Amino acid sequence: MNNRNFSVSIITDQTPEAVFNAVNDVRGWWTENLEGKTFQKDDVFEVRFGDVHYSRQQLTEVIPDTKVVWLVTDSRLNFLQNQSEWNDTQISFEISEEKGHTQLRFTHEGLQPDVECYGACSNAWSDFILNSLRNRIDTGKGNPAPKDAV
Repeated sequence: MNNRNFSVSIITDQTPEAVFNAVNDVRGWWTENLEGKTFQKDDVFEVRFGDVHYSRQQLTEVIPDTKVVWLVTDSRLNFLQNQSEWNDTQISFEISEEKGHTQLRFTHEGLQPDVECYGACSNAWSDFILNSLRNRIDTGKGNPAPKDAV
């Protein structure tokens, strides 16, 4: 994997199982504007952030309590020149135990500093992973984009 891909990690006292379950509760930390399933290999889901962001993800790898990988199969990011910039990129969540704690490593493979979306998308991912998903893991309540967000 290219180390220039966007990546961020968090450490928690929660179990790998709790982290895995929180990651798969995409409505609970990313956006409530979600259609589809987000739990098993080959599940497909679509998310929308108003008319600014649409993407469809397919779960290509699901290893309980260890790893989840999404392949972005379609996207429309209306604020970019190349609105399909996320197509064929992969989003992974790797879970491991580290000295009595659980580490979650998030990587968006293909989101690199030389692509147009890097600044805005890496900032958004940082907020969703470091705040919303962390809160979902630690307290059971994330801060997803609400259903009626435009």
